[in-house]
Amino acid sequence: MGYEELIIRSYDVQTDRIRVEDLEKRCEVGPTERVFLFTDTLGDPICRIRNSPMYKMLVAELGNNELVGVIQGSIKRVTIHKPTEELAKVGYVLGLRVVPLHRRKGIGLRLVKKLEEWFISKDVDYAYMATEKDNEASVKLFLGKLGFIKFRTPSILVHPVNNNRVFRTPKNMEIARLNVEEAEKLYKKFMASTTEFFPYDDIGNILRNKLSLGTWVAYPRGHDLQGVFGSNLEVLPKSWAMLSVWNSGELFKLRLEKAPLSCLIYTESSKLIEKYFPCFKLPSIPDFYNPFGFYFMYGVHKQGPLSGKMVRTLCKYVHNMATNNKDCKVIVTEVGGNDDSLRVHIPHWKLLSCPEDLWCIKALKNEKKKTLHELTKIPPTIALFVDPREV
Repeated sequence: MGYEELIIRSYDVQTDRIRVEDLEKRCEVGPTERVFLFTDTLGDPICRIRNSPMYKMLVAELGNNELVGVIQGSIKRVTIHKPTEELAKVGYVLGLRVVPLHRRKGIGLRLVKKLEEWFISKDVDYAYMATEKDNEASVKLFLGKLGFIKFRTPSILVHPVNNNRVFRTPKNMEIARLNVEEAEKLYKKFMASTTEFFPYDDIGNILRNKLSLGTWVAYPRGHDLQGVFGSNLEVLPKSWAMLSVWNSGELFKLRLEKAPLSCLIYTESSKLIEKYFPCFKLPSIPDFYNPFGFYFMYGVHKQGPLSGKMVRTLCKYVHNMATNNKDCKVIVTEVGGNDDSLRVHIPHWKLLSCPEDLWCIKALKNEKKKTLHELTKIPPTIALFVDPREV
């Protein structure tokens, strides 16, 4: 295939929707060659970027009208620490797909470069992307050919939903739901100055989105919550924690096509044990072979010596919420790779989780290239905000 045959243009919902859905089905997604995770976008190929402030989808088409590749991008303003805090405009690259028959022909490279041109036209400071650490093709493309550099290695934590298990809130804690204004005020005060990639201008829109199920806070029982979290932030409890929940299952469904034999054996054996020996209370892995949705916990934050237990209590509260949604099979969150202060308190299964995802970044302006080195040298202990719209 010659480059002259390839046309890269904007996605047209009228003519491209069905063809993009077919392309997605032909492009497997997964952290290893043994696990194929398929995505059903429920008839909306741009569902993962539609809720972003600014977004674009490009398609690659051959001269014979064959669709061979797609890519998506979104733009927003976030906090950047280098080491001083500032707001920067960033473009997120996601959804790069090239059909297997036409891979290794430079199509992915051209799609990314075309998306970068759009970023530059919108005055974007940095482009960034996330990929599996062992995705050799993606790492080679972005780090080897496009000039991206490694930025963070967050952990994706996954916990199955057990519909037969309901957790109780400890007697010494209380859980309350915050309204959007209260949640926005807390996030801006406690996360904006300490969290990388916090969407300062847009956090309110995220919290108000119909896919955001709400924000909850855990605090010591008996503490007077009335007005505290919303107005007088100086008299907060010594220990408290908060998180928000996003219903990703309303956007798209996932399905596991095949998995390692060990996972299959564990799934079936745990179901038998749960059926015949319920006293063991061994949670079984849900049926991932049929389409399922998931809840994504974002904005996880804690303050104080007892806040770790409060994070765990909130996670269990979200699990109880998920048992009322028949389509929700797992609860997912993502934290900084070295952020053990959070990770150790978030229930997850190593069998299902990814210990090291990979975020890469690239400066699109000459003046930003000079400061990119400082940005990447920031200690990974700084918290990382993962936008639920980009999951």
